[in-house]
Amino acid sequence: MRKTLIAGNWKMHGNVASIESLVNGIKSQLDSSWQSDILVCPPSIYVDRTVQLIKGSSIKVGGQNLSQQEQGAFTGEISGDMLADLGAEYVLVGHSERRSLYHESNELVAEKFAKALEKGLTPVLCVGETLEQRENDTTMDVVKGQIDAVIDFYQDKTAGLEKLGQGVIAYEPVWAIGTGVTASPEQAQEVHAAIRHYLAEMNTGVAEEIQILYGGSMKAANAEELLAQNDIDGGLIGGASLKADEFIAICKIAG
Repeated sequence: MRKTLIAGNWKMHGNVASIESLVNGIKSQLDSSWQSDILVCPPSIYVDRTVQLIKGSSIKVGGQNLSQQEQGAFTGEISGDMLADLGAEYVLVGHSERRSLYHESNELVAEKFAKALEKGLTPVLCVGETLEQRENDTTMDVVKGQIDAVIDFYQDKTAGLEKLGQGVIAYEPVWAIGTGVTASPEQAQEVHAAIRHYLAEMNTGVAEEIQILYGGSMKAANAEELLAQNDIDGGLIGGASLKADEFIAICKIAG
């Protein structure tokens, strides 16, 4: 039975005061009966502070990005070791904003995925199509390419699938991120089911066990319908994760 994961991506928002208020607001409303995992991904410079603030709670902390490099003269980068050293347990890789704004290729994202695993972090592999790609009916071609890059990085397909299975997949239709437009529950389920079917053709164990999150403008108003879908195992929440009450409302729905 796959656990539900509700993850908040705070993107480039917040300061010491607002993050303290947000974390305390979330912590104060947690219910010990909930079975779902809760994850927050602050900007890298606030990972340490967030880890300190969530102590004593079930909340986990993740990074928003990491370098594929081990260490060295890479000004401005943050390594997997650094994130792990601060207490992070997860890290996002290949978020659509990293792919589009910073031109991260499928191959680079695969390197980052591998580096995260190497450093003991659980990578959340973000995949998804643009509006143009959806209209051209190439959604699954795009998504398969993004997944295949991770599998192929390991050269041995069996090993690659096993490594993929140690992470999380977040399907984020690019056209529904920060736009207020959400894929319908049926549209989201269709892609989630197609991803799981694609993986099942190669490894049924990985397909059945891997968490696939929905990451396109999920909020309290639509979370129940989305999370009720068979192949949606949680959400990667953007704007709604910056408001404690809204984020907790989604967590409560996940239960």
